[in-house]
Amino acid sequence: MVNDTISDMLTRLRNANLAKHQIVEVPSTKMTRNIANILLEEGFIQSFEEVGENFNTQLLLSLKYKGRHREPVITALRRVSKPGLRVYANRKELPRVLGGLGIAVISTSQGVMTDNKARHQGLGGEVLCYIW
Repeated sequence: MVNDTISDMLTRLRNANLAKHQIVEVPSTKMTRNIANILLEEGFIQSFEEVGENFNTQLLLSLKYKGRHREPVITALRRVSKPGLRVYANRKELPRVLGGLGIAVISTSQGVMTDNKARHQGLGGEVLCYIW
């Protein structure tokens, strides 16, 4: 049983990227599906699919690489808000990751979205992670 599913997902992605795996398996929850959807929209992964039965569903994320040497598209992943220390930002304090080159995943009252989308909609929320 994993308490922090977001950290578990980010660690699995980081490890699979370093090992240059093509796919990575992540336990499927509502939050991990939303984060996978954001990664797909922002072009960090090729695709994802949900497989399994009712209580044992997994997400299969297909990782994306660039160039002849198969350099990972995802350079780094960093968890910001943890179960022991929640980090919140209002709409004026939303972080910019690497001057806009990366994304911050924000959990708002309107759902999970990127920092750019939250800024555009005038929303703040919990800063889940940085991806660049």
